[in-house]
Amino acid sequence: MKAKTLTRIEQIEAKIIDVPTIRGHVLAMTTMLAQSFVLVRIRFSDGSEGIGEGTSIGGLSYGVESPESIRSAILTYIAPVLADQPADNVNAAIQRMDMAVKGNNIAKAAVEMALWDGLARRQGVPLADLFGGAVRTSIPCAWTLASGVSAKDIDEAHEMLDTKRHNIFKLKIGKRPVREDIAHVEAIAKAVGDRGQIRVDVNQAWSLHDARWGLSGLEDIGCTLAEQPVVGSDRAGMAELTAAHRIAVMADEGLSGPVSAMAYACDRAADVFAVKVAQSGGLKRAREVCAMGEAAGIGLYGGTMLESGVGTAAALHLFATADRMTFGCELFGPLLFAEEILATPLRYSDFEVHLPEGPGIGVTLDEDKIARFDRDGIQGGLRAVGA
Repeated sequence: MKAKTLTRIEQIEAKIIDVPTIRGHVLAMTTMLAQSFVLVRIRFSDGSEGIGEGTSIGGLSYGVESPESIRSAILTYIAPVLADQPADNVNAAIQRMDMAVKGNNIAKAAVEMALWDGLARRQGVPLADLFGGAVRTSIPCAWTLASGVSAKDIDEAHEMLDTKRHNIFKLKIGKRPVREDIAHVEAIAKAVGDRGQIRVDVNQAWSLHDARWGLSGLEDIGCTLAEQPVVGSDRAGMAELTAAHRIAVMADEGLSGPVSAMAYACDRAADVFAVKVAQSGGLKRAREVCAMGEAAGIGLYGGTMLESGVGTAAALHLFATADRMTFGCELFGPLLFAEEILATPLRYSDFEVHLPEGPGIGVTLDEDKIARFDRDGIQGGLRAVGA
């Protein structure tokens, strides 16, 4: 009997893709007018391919990784250690990456995503099947109101409600004094009324003292959730706020994988985990973060790094396998782009985002758009490994 030929990793590519946004996206630390993500393609010895994505929000103003560092980590350090390795053993590849590269969660996540996608495509199954199978085909999806102008945000919210695209709204606050931020949130909450739900993301901008006042004010106007009101490393402060307020307190920047999730769970430092595939270090680690939250009775929320349709689709497949996504998700990233980079866009309707069908992550790239937005041109960012 002839032995089966082992499929191996043959080539890894990483490109920086720059796509303009439909409007300024105002965060506590920066204003985004474009999004840059690293598109990873892995080609395998049997002719199959997998795609993945590594994305940061606002570059180094948000975290320790930028598009430039993500691509550099992949091409300089990760690609060589994966050269000619077995394609189907994703766990072994994760271990090799962890041995060769410390930190750099987003870079690792992008490569791991492409490996899972390639494996699922070779098996002819959706990515969700590799994590036990989907228990839902869609997830309620929040939209971020982040122009910073109350009237503009109100008009945007009404448009989303009228078209049945979103009825959960998250406001980016933290740039202005607390009282001004609360007034901004209150104006939008009154305009939306019972048609939608209002949440906020402070992006670590408040001191603990400001957060005590801020959360009380948000409770009074009917806001239902506050994301990372204080710095993520202050678990004691997060635990105090979680215990003292009725509003749900969500951890985001404080989570960087299962170890930090365990610490947050042990300290009861959050009511909700914003689980991000990239921030967690990949799909496998993100599923472990979900498991920590589920075991501790902490609600789950599908977080975003404002990924394109590639990273968004992969995250959807993962979150479709979780027992409960109590607080929904905010996987709206592709809708913030001025142009779509998928041949067939993801579907957003009836206030939910829907799981794409087909093998792997279930999406196909629009190659003309990828070439047009490639920072270095159509040949940029290529590096062959294990030729």
